[in-house]
Amino acid sequence: MIKQNQKIFNIILISLDMFVITFAMILAWFIRFETDLLGFNVHVGGVQFYLLPLIYILPLYLGLYYGFGLYDPQRTKRISSEAFNIFKINIIGILMVVTILFVINLSDYSRFMLAFFAIFSTGFSIVERTLIRLSLRYMRSKGYNIKYILVIGAGELGEKFTKRIKRNEHVGYNLIGFLDDNIKKNSIVDGYPVIGTIDDLEEVILKKPLDRIIITLSPRHALLLEHIVDICEKYGVKAEIVPDYYRYFQSRPYIDMIEDIPLINIRYVPLDNSFNKALKRFLDIILVIIGILLFSPLLIFTAIMVKKSSSGPIIFTQDRVGLHRSTFKMYKFRSMKILPEEEEVSQWTTEDDPRKTKFGTFIRKTSIDELPQLFNILKGDMSLIGPRPERPHFVEKFREEIPHYMIKHHVRPGMTGWAQIHGWRGNTSIKKRIEFDLYYVENWTLSLDIKIFLLTFIRGFTDDNAY
Repeated sequence: MIKQNQKIFNIILISLDMFVITFAMILAWFIRFETDLLGFNVHVGGVQFYLLPLIYILPLYLGLYYGFGLYDPQRTKRISSEAFNIFKINIIGILMVVTILFVINLSDYSRFMLAFFAIFSTGFSIVERTLIRLSLRYMRSKGYNIKYILVIGAGELGEKFTKRIKRNEHVGYNLIGFLDDNIKKNSIVDGYPVIGTIDDLEEVILKKPLDRIIITLSPRHALLLEHIVDICEKYGVKAEIVPDYYRYFQSRPYIDMIEDIPLINIRYVPLDNSFNKALKRFLDIILVIIGILLFSPLLIFTAIMVKKSSSGPIIFTQDRVGLHRSTFKMYKFRSMKILPEEEEVSQWTTEDDPRKTKFGTFIRKTSIDELPQLFNILKGDMSLIGPRPERPHFVEKFREEIPHYMIKHHVRPGMTGWAQIHGWRGNTSIKKRIEFDLYYVENWTLSLDIKIFLLTFIRGFTDDNAY
């Protein structure tokens, strides 16, 4: 049923989503007013008063689900991406609910109940969708909910595509074979038969159960591609093209549109997304303000000790390269003696570096010297989490020596990062550091930031490679 009618499946999904949202609201009301979990359960109205907002919460949330594409086919998408969309929807949803309550003057509505609802709605919806996706994957592994596909082109590109299909069985694609003008009929390519030439396409469509046709031909066959697409549309079969130039993409590409012209971005950067960028910036500001308040005694003590340990300014500023290759002044507690600028820009710090002061050695080893960068984060030069920024002199050097080095500048630099929690800091391999930085740039999620943040504290701020 699901295979043949996406509409019916979406009706089931919508019904389940409505149930989950309603259950989350009822459970939030029950815990808030029918238990002693919070130590008080006084309320201004009955259960009807608190459940009445479901009248607009349900269409609001379902509209957000639709707008975020959660009722589109998710067959080829990762479960984690759907879960993150649900998380974003619930943040937007609860903010809109609070706004609506304010506008209609329901100021007595329980804030604790809304908080419980937001938590339950997010958690239960993620569990619901995950169970559905896992169930569908299980069904596909048993031969149900399968899509039958035909690949046109059995060359290198077609063979690579079939290998990906084999590796991702949960997608539920059953390849019936290839059509190719240059390979003999009944030949076997990567375990699948060549069932004819491109001229046989209409006959195959009429005789075989087909859900979609995958075209893996070179763009130089433009007229042939147009002919194939015309036949597919004539018989109502979906056609998809694997572009031959995908080999130039370094990571997952994504597509923007200018009217009807597609623009293929060759590198996927999650933080290019406005919501992701705003969420990360919001959390940076909140956590940094808390951090400055918590560490203020340490900041004051360190400033005094730096001043006493040697002559010169308390704060050391240095040019670093940040977001979009722009240069900014990065702040540190001064840990070295005052030196000519030309020496500063061309030397690495070594373990027994004579430039360091005695107190400077301590604060560098414990990373206390980095704390003034909290103010860089407030200014927007940096983020709490991200690739560490480097001096312009070394950026120019590594740009020529290390492939893809400059990709790290697609995001704000950070005080700590994916490379640093894995030990790639200080006098270690720049190439390995960049591998971890690129992983972060292309695979950013809020959960990855939380993981890096927690591991930074769990593993401590000291490091054998920090000089």
